[in-house]
Amino acid sequence: MINSKDLCPKDLGRRSDEQLIKLELDQLMPLLAPYDKPGMESQLTDPKPAWKEKYCTTLDGYVGVGTLVRPKTKEEEDEFVRKFLVGLEKIFSDANNGVLQPLMLTYDYCAKCDTCSSACHVYEATGDNEMYRPIFRSEVLRKIMKKYFTTSGKLLGSFVGADIDVNWETIARLGELSYRCNLCRRCAQTCPLGLDNSLLAKEIRKIFSQEMGIAPTPIHAKGTLNQLKTGSSTGLTKAAFLDTLEFLEEDTEERFGIKLKFPVDKKGADILLIHNAGEFIAWPENPVAFAILMNAAGLNWTLSSEILGYDSVNYGLWYDDPMAKKLAVGQMQVAKDLGVNRMVMGECGHAHKAAAVVADRMNLADGKIPVESCFPMFWDIVKNKRVKFDPSKNNFPVTLHDPCNVVRQMGIVQPQRNVVKALCPQFREMAPHGTENYCCGGGSGFAIMNDANFPEFRTQIASRVKFNQILGAFKDEIADPSIVKYICAPCSNCKGAMRGILEHYDATEKFNLQYSGLVELMVNAMVDLKVPFFEFLEEK
Repeated sequence: MINSKDLCPKDLGRRSDEQLIKLELDQLMPLLAPYDKPGMESQLTDPKPAWKEKYCTTLDGYVGVGTLVRPKTKEEEDEFVRKFLVGLEKIFSDANNGVLQPLMLTYDYCAKCDTCSSACHVYEATGDNEMYRPIFRSEVLRKIMKKYFTTSGKLLGSFVGADIDVNWETIARLGELSYRCNLCRRCAQTCPLGLDNSLLAKEIRKIFSQEMGIAPTPIHAKGTLNQLKTGSSTGLTKAAFLDTLEFLEEDTEERFGIKLKFPVDKKGADILLIHNAGEFIAWPENPVAFAILMNAAGLNWTLSSEILGYDSVNYGLWYDDPMAKKLAVGQMQVAKDLGVNRMVMGECGHAHKAAAVVADRMNLADGKIPVESCFPMFWDIVKNKRVKFDPSKNNFPVTLHDPCNVVRQMGIVQPQRNVVKALCPQFREMAPHGTENYCCGGGSGFAIMNDANFPEFRTQIASRVKFNQILGAFKDEIADPSIVKYICAPCSNCKGAMRGILEHYDATEKFNLQYSGLVELMVNAMVDLKVPFFEFLEEK
């Protein structure tokens, strides 16, 4: 095992059954009070022997890609490496690669100034472990490119930096390493040259998926393929979706006395609202809150029951361009068929980027419907008094988590913040926040990746900085369990990460840390709502 400070990119080519590094709890970034005391956090665990035999655990002991299995023969290993090299050449030469120019700029012009390292939450969480430095995997990729695709590399080898052995371990470790990045792009925002090391991580994932047929099962088989087949990444079929809406209407009337009606497949509506389908399964209060609020505001809106119409998810964004395009084009077609004026994305960060930014390059001009975020719509409702609110109903400490794809990718920072400031008297910011926020740790698929021991990496490493931000925001009240402390996380994947954090650290039970979205806060503050929208506010 290599000391992390001595680790070099060429070490990924070492043939060894040992992990290159092993993370230890005492090496990690310390947590703030009250989790700074001994016994408040569990030790990191070793991979099981069966995982070592089957998967690539020699990177850091964690298994993020459960479909990345060891070859049984030398011929299988050679074919594995050959496919990777073919894919590597393609991403740098295919004119259809929509990110070819920024990819080339990042590859060619990185000055190795290391500014990006201090911006990376994973690097910071691990106590500045070399493995997770943003430029580390980029340097591995450069060495492989030089070795196989440049004349100087072929002739001079290590003299020009092509000093890496390329075998199954090298490529498999690089594939795993690409899934140690949340693709939050905080490194790109910090880079003085505007380069994007997260883009290289995403392109490595693309090689594995598009050329080698390897991707995490929760993202690809259970996510994208499920969505293309059934209409939902959760497997929620059209019939089940309609049954769910009917149940939620009945439950809303029973709980709140509101005769709720979800408009479905309404032709010519102003707005087609699209949720992350995971909300209907894991957080149904979110689509219920949207319906209550939009109906109360008198908006002309609809949901769609058509395949791809009731799930804003687009996991292809993280690992596979053709998959991303199939979903983006299909979702846009649903909006066109309904004849709506605009699509509004619900509280799902990656769906914001996928539908409003990426899909813009994937749909022909005559096939586009304007795509908007729900957050400006929320602020319009509050600012123009379309609904009556009583902020005193939200008189408990509230902090706001900024989803990366909303603030950093799209620059939507103030509308959601204005809403929380207007409706939550005890609002306090995380530090830092807005475009400089840290990822929740669930981005780029981490929130749903559950192979082997990967949930531990997500919760104790990827989400570590975010948990410290939360503890810091509530430092004056954190130790008092009688005080509700609310984390507003207006994104499905972010909520998945928050759920994992609070469960792992038992923070809800011990310290009354609660989480949900933004629209739920709005509905809880509605004057016409006679009982609290949140169950944790109900009298026991």
